[in-house]
Amino acid sequence: MTSSLVVALRREPFDGPAAGPLLAALDAELDERYEGEGIPPPVHDPRDYVPPRGVFVVAYVDEDPVGCGGVKPGPAPGTGEVKRMYVAPHARGRRIAQRVLEELERWARAEGLHRLVLETGTEQPEAVRLYERLGWTPTAPFGHYAESPLSRHYGLDLT
Repeated sequence: MTSSLVVALRREPFDGPAAGPLLAALDAELDERYEGEGIPPPVHDPRDYVPPRGVFVVAYVDEDPVGCGGVKPGPAPGTGEVKRMYVAPHARGRRIAQRVLEELERWARAEGLHRLVLETGTEQPEAVRLYERLGWTPTAPFGHYAESPLSRHYGLDLT
């Protein structure tokens, strides 16, 4: 890849053909990083990622799907939860995750959401650094991994 990387962001179905391999790779990577945690992963309803409830974005480089992320309804009215952020290893270090996240933020603002939240974990230090660099701040635990000592919860005000 060159420094003039062209990334196309497309809103696509959560259960679409481009998303499937990316989400499978994400799950495999998380299984490897969190081996033995003992908390089964949450089940995702593809309908949560369909506007106006939510959105799912796939990032492409030269028509190759290399990253993804989505927003689904959040834990409180007026919030959305960022989920399933992933960039394929060969495409990392090119700000693709940042671009996906910025697109999700644009969508959330356009939909009138006032806050986004997300959960990541201690075994994903690069994700923690990304969110903190982009202004996300620690927030109260919520959701499926609220009790996990390996989880880190962040929020971003959109107003």
